Amino acid sequence: MFGRGTVRSVLRRGKEACAIHKLRGTKPFYHSSTSQSFKLLTPPIATHYFHAFRSHLIPKGHHVSHTRNFARMVSTGAEHKEGLKLLVSGGSHAKKVVGIWLFGSAAWVFSMVVLGGLTRLTRSGLSMTDWKFTGTLPPLSDEEWLQEFEKYKQSPEYKRVNRGMKIEEFKFIYWMEYAHRMWGRALGVMFALPYSYFLHKGYITLRLGLRLSALFALGAGQGLIGWWMVKSGLEEPPSEYSQPRVSPYRLAAHLTSAFAIYCGLFWTALSVVMPEPPADSLTWVRGAAKVRRLALPVGLLVGLTAVSGAFVAGNDAGHAFNTFPKMGDTWIPEDIFEMKPLIRNFFENPSTVQFDHRILATATLFAVGALWWSTKKLDIHPAVRSVIGGAVGMAALQVTLGISTLLSYVPVSLGTAHQAGALTLLTFMMLLNHTVRRPSLSLLKSLPQVVKAH
Repeated sequence: MFGRGTVRSVLRRGKEACAIHKLRGTKPFYHSSTSQSFKLLTPPIATHYFHAFRSHLIPKGHHVSHTRNFARMVSTGAEHKEGLKLLVSGGSHAKKVVGIWLFGSAAWVFSMVVLGGLTRLTRSGLSMTDWKFTGTLPPLSDEEWLQEFEKYKQSPEYKRVNRGMKIEEFKFIYWMEYAHRMWGRALGVMFALPYSYFLHKGYITLRLGLRLSALFALGAGQGLIGWWMVKSGLEEPPSEYSQPRVSPYRLAAHLTSAFAIYCGLFWTALSVVMPEPPADSLTWVRGAAKVRRLALPVGLLVGLTAVSGAFVAGNDAGHAFNTFPKMGDTWIPEDIFEMKPLIRNFFENPSTVQFDHRILATATLFAVGALWWSTKKLDIHPAVRSVIGGAVGMAALQVTLGISTLLSYVPVSLGTAHQAGALTLLTFMMLLNHTVRRPSLSLLKSLPQVVKAH
């Protein structure tokens, strides 16, 4: 591969450097991964060897470009050797900027969920009686405001709930719903533009591109689901004594879809910035495996409890009983099996819906607490233990918010905080499941049995 003259020149320079450092009394440099022939090289000599090879093999004026190409080849080779299927190509900078973008998108969806809860609690969701895929400008003149107000006056909500509403009050609920819709459209633009840029730069791999395309399609469909939900509230209620409200099934579908988009973005962002879980020893890997068997079902229970909250909101079941721990004067409501067929009780009977949500919330608190208790004596990574502790604290806070919201007759502030708390607890569980996932085979082979003392 190299000419004889080149090799002889390099060896001669190396011998000269060795003689110099022998006179200076420099201690040998040792690295366990090097071959026997390099164990006696000092750091200056190693540098000397590098420059010697570079001066013979790389022409002048090409040092920088060739060195960069070499670094890129080394990085690619290391990734191939480790067997990792990275979601981002382009090195650490690409991984950083794509990760920031995905975390920012997830945070935006989180704010959408909070704003959606605020819109629902202020009864603003039915103020806009039409929908356009491309969006619409808000009323800009008094005449346009009067036209929108006249449209709202034809809706069942105005006739049965808000009859006599002033136009200034209408403007408030209109702006709430308009902000919620436009915030969602802005998210679509904020997601699509960086995605196109990163795709052009070559940062997005095929696997990541397919995943993000699916999330983008789900986000676009979320607007359709939202209008499908609102449309149900613009229809005349089946009974003259019923208040107009959106279908609890459609509300649950809308909220579940938002949670799915958030979870997909957050999990993908974690996978981009942390392609391997924290694992410094095989002992910690075995401990993480034990945690994983518990974390997944607890995470699913957290998600199920959050979805049941959508049925509480859709049926206005938060006002059915505003006492705790009993529901009124009893532990179990008398009308819990009143609605026929029986399956409708779990989704449409306000008493049953609130009772189910209480049971699920209590089970979630105990499950998260049991997860923490069962992992106390396990030898696990400190990061895993910290996430479990955060999940326990958040579960306790979420139950406290739920009880406070109930006893206070569901005020807007506490109700919004409770919905945000549900997504925060789900975030902790996703972070935990991502942190305890199984490392790659190549990483497992390189780990010691126990953590080395530093």
